[in-house]
Amino acid sequence: MKFITKKSIPRRTFIKGVGATLSLPLLEAMIPAASAATRTVAKPVKRLGYVFMPMGCDQSRWTPGSENTLDTLSPILESLAPHKKHLTVLTNMELGPAYPGSHATSNSAFLSAARAKVTESSDYYLGTTADQVAAKQIGQETQLPSLELAMDLMETVGNCDNGYACVYQNNLSWSSPTTPLPAEAHPRLVFESLFGEGGTPEQRRKALRRRASLLDAVADDIRRLKRDLGASDRAKITDYLDSIREVERRIQKAESDSKDNPLPDLDRPTGVPAAYADHARLMFDLQLLAFQGDITRITTFQLARETSNRTYPEIGVSDPHHPLSHHGNNPDKIARMAKINAFHVSLFAEYLEKLKATPEGNGTLLDNVLLLYGSGMGNPNNHDHTDLPVIVAGGAAGGMKGNRHIRYDKPTPLANLHLTLLDKAGVRIESFGDSDGLVDEFYQPVSI
Repeated sequence: MKFITKKSIPRRTFIKGVGATLSLPLLEAMIPAASAATRTVAKPVKRLGYVFMPMGCDQSRWTPGSENTLDTLSPILESLAPHKKHLTVLTNMELGPAYPGSHATSNSAFLSAARAKVTESSDYYLGTTADQVAAKQIGQETQLPSLELAMDLMETVGNCDNGYACVYQNNLSWSSPTTPLPAEAHPRLVFESLFGEGGTPEQRRKALRRRASLLDAVADDIRRLKRDLGASDRAKITDYLDSIREVERRIQKAESDSKDNPLPDLDRPTGVPAAYADHARLMFDLQLLAFQGDITRITTFQLARETSNRTYPEIGVSDPHHPLSHHGNNPDKIARMAKINAFHVSLFAEYLEKLKATPEGNGTLLDNVLLLYGSGMGNPNNHDHTDLPVIVAGGAAGGMKGNRHIRYDKPTPLANLHLTLLDKAGVRIESFGDSDGLVDEFYQPVSI
């Protein structure tokens, strides 16, 4: 390990052990020590995260009841109440390129704002997604330019939806119109990609077996580093390492449970937590660690795939999600679908709480990230791509104001929001997808 101990530590400091590489969170010792005043002013980096919710929602239970502000949250969004000052809900946004309307295009257009080529073969064609536009500019300064995560294995190929190849439904992120980036659903493999030295999955698994824990591999260097840090930085590193240790413990517990379970599991790889919520929380925690250690600044996360037939017994919904989304205006089915929507949002709310509880610079990690949560479908009963459920969360280092409800009088391209979030993160481009401007409200003062 190389680090400077007298006055400052480089921001891109790594601690390396056997088969392990550990990035550090932003510390006071990483800020040039010109004076006491400058040492207290950190300049955290800006990050972008995208969370995809499948199959739209019940807009009557989604749309906030108050105009301009979030003073009256809807039933689906009520778990977000503690975070209102970091939230904006946008109503009446649409994905024009997703029409004529399908589950495949709901997924593919969400981050690309591009029209998918109709094909069941390998000659698929879409567009570069917003996260990868950002990765090409601000992602090159980190160990991983971007991190793509999901909750489902994406092994299906061929035709998945009305003449569209499965690749459109399986992948949120595309680095070019012909290059989808597969997402990882296995927490262990994500953990190793963040903290291992790379190599193939099998090489990483062998490296894992050679050591009991990532933190055990770097313990001596951590102890030496902490001797040269102030009390605040020592506490911050301790909290960061405790979080890593807890994620490791949960992964190991899931792997142990799966070995003891004699039933075959065809839907998920060995080692994934059995309960959906536990799996999702683990994947959110891995994103938090990746941001905190500045391992990546760009993440995408698919809460479930389009046409998912997942059930949610932990919230009392035994119906598969996809059939519920085609509710035929049956009030009981709509209510159960809305319950799934609210469950997904509550997991996102937990993630925001953890970001808010993670100090960074003069604020928190939530202050220094922009997160887009939403779906590429509005009313799933009609395969509608208008009036999408869309939330923006975070502060992006002070550049965003919250407690807003922006309601457009007419359908407005979701691409405008992508263009705006890229701009707020320091990625300057003229246009994106079918954009026709920026979200002006994000550039105007707010008095609430």
